[in-house]
Amino acid sequence: MAFNNFKIKTTGQTVFMDISSQVKRIVADAGLREGICLVYIPHTTCGVTINEAADPDVQRDMLMELNRIVPFQDGYAHAEGNSAAHIKTSMMGPSVSIPVHDGRLTLGTWQGIYLTEFDGPRNRSVFVQLIPSA
Repeated sequence: MAFNNFKIKTTGQTVFMDISSQVKRIVADAGLREGICLVYIPHTTCGVTINEAADPDVQRDMLMELNRIVPFQDGYAHAEGNSAAHIKTSMMGPSVSIPVHDGRLTLGTWQGIYLTEFDGPRNRSVFVQLIPSA
């Protein structure tokens, strides 16, 4: 299957941005019926996760807690001043894999795919690789 990507402009320093619709569109346009959808973020201060999509308070709570656990200023040595963003990105991870069945992502009822920005606002890339079942 073809390699796909899209760009997204994040809207704040730390935000979760729902990218589910863009990923679902790529799967539908490709006509993949069965396989795996790999979503990869090629950045060191921005990651991806799957989590609750019905209640925006979940993303707010997650960001609040991440900021409490990994504060922006904490005596970090990294000269750019964005060590907290690197740490949070490692906690979230650079990729997620979602099974595709019957032409659809098999996300749970309440799940969404989120780009997790920790050093924005910035222009970000999202890579999507579709892997058909054998």
